[in-house]
Amino acid sequence: MAQFAEIFLGILTAMGGFVEIGELTFTLNGGTRFAYQLLWVNLLGTIGIIVYCEMAGRVAAVKHRAVFSLIRERAGFSAGLLTLVASAIVNLLTCSAEIGGVALLWQLVSGAPYRVLLLLALLFLVLVVWLLSFQSIERIFGLGGLLMIVFGIALVHLGPDWRALAAGFVPRWPQTSHPRDTLLYFYFAVALMSSIMLPYETYFYASGGIEDKWKPSDVGLNRLVVIVGFTLGGLLSVALVGMGAEFFAAKDVEPQLPGTAALGVAATLGQWGLFAALLGMFFAFGGAAIETALASAYNLAQFAGWPWGKHRRKRDAGRFTLSWLAVFVLATIVVQTGVDPVSVVEYSIVFSVVVLPFTYFPVLMVAKDKSIMGEHANGWLSNTLGWFYLVAITLAALAAIPLFLLTHGGRG
Repeated sequence: MAQFAEIFLGILTAMGGFVEIGELTFTLNGGTRFAYQLLWVNLLGTIGIIVYCEMAGRVAAVKHRAVFSLIRERAGFSAGLLTLVASAIVNLLTCSAEIGGVALLWQLVSGAPYRVLLLLALLFLVLVVWLLSFQSIERIFGLGGLLMIVFGIALVHLGPDWRALAAGFVPRWPQTSHPRDTLLYFYFAVALMSSIMLPYETYFYASGGIEDKWKPSDVGLNRLVVIVGFTLGGLLSVALVGMGAEFFAAKDVEPQLPGTAALGVAATLGQWGLFAALLGMFFAFGGAAIETALASAYNLAQFAGWPWGKHRRKRDAGRFTLSWLAVFVLATIVVQTGVDPVSVVEYSIVFSVVVLPFTYFPVLMVAKDKSIMGEHANGWLSNTLGWFYLVAITLAALAAIPLFLLTHGGRG
């Protein structure tokens, strides 16, 4: 039973990565614009995040080393500091968008002023992280995030074109009528890959394994957690693409806000579907906000060598506690300015791809090193996939900003 409960770490991480507010609308818009043509990116990214989170979790279980201590050791102080600053900015922007997303959901239900709800969302998230154990957070938000499965139920109810859906998993040149649409296709492809393999997922997951006191005997559990958790997240992203292709494209609607995203479920399944979708989004957005705030605190503490972890008393890890509190407060200040939460997270998704190679290279180097990992070092399959994805995300990092500029941030 205890091992089954650990799966919620993977579910929380996956749901926070796949269905935070930007990914929700981004994936739906990808389906609306290109139908099922980008599903191969969802598959590629899902396998990639499984590969690297499995490595990071295995290192955490065997050596009790988290990602940012590896980055400083393997990349050196200067490159490590650059990665720390870049990841902190991406995490702050993402956390801002998630807090904004929670407030938007509450506003949809209550009609209360948005800026007041932002403060209530801040208070709620701070109390959750302050009062609950790490294990309680991962189980509550992991289980709550599973309500997002309602998008998959709605897609099946719509009766999608299964042949077109299956064909979307095969990479091919985009079927577009204008060169600008082709650029837009590749922009969405790079951004989707980035959003699925967001760095904070790996930071949070590996640190979570240490929080849960994983041991070398938990290497098999780690593999099960990432496969189950991220496969669920991947299936959900497929369902979101399908909802965009089958529902929103037919109505010529581009879903930009959480309330709009829930319309497809409400129109298909009725009131109970709408309730489940909104509640699932609340847990997904809240979980992502917690992940990014904690990930930022983990990164800083690990890089600086401070005591860290939810398992420690707050007075024994004071700088770590102040760090995640500061991220929550700064993130709320960002959205209090009136900036659109979806726009904020779209920027963070695009620029996070630049950080990916610096995040994953040290993980690969340690996980494949037999002098460090012994019998738990990478096998030939992990090494092959690890190098393949490192090349893929490096190419994506080089293409991300030019595509962002050429497509005006995906707006054509």
